Amino acid sequence: QVQLVESGGGSVQSGGSLRLSCEASAYTGSWNCMGWFRQAPGKKREGVAHLYRSTTTYADSVKGRFTISEDSAKKTLYLQMSSLKPEDTAMYYCVADYSVSRCSTREYTYWGQGTQVTVSS
Repeated sequence: QVQLVESGGGSVQSGGSLRLSCEASAYTGSWNCMGWFRQAPGKKREGVAHLYRSTTTYADSVKGRFTISEDSAKKTLYLQMSSLKPEDTAMYYCVADYSVSRCSTREYTYWGQGTQVTVSS
């Protein structure tokens, strides 16, 4: 069974940096798309960054501060987060899919369990 496992979350002060990682287990194919979502308590889930056929897209709230990247050999996805703000505090989820149609609509099938990011002012 395919699993996505996130790591790298933690607590950091405003202006700090963190790098999240996501590893896929038990999957020998190639993802067509991968990404990161986040959800803060009482708020809607937000798509933060997406990687689809080498094209990256970001939510306006993180543009210029977050970078999504992939190490295909390691089947690992990263989210480098810099200049963190208290409003970035949330549970961050790694997502992935192999279906072109689902990738085009960002309706990901596979989700990780999440890693908590807390930014203090």
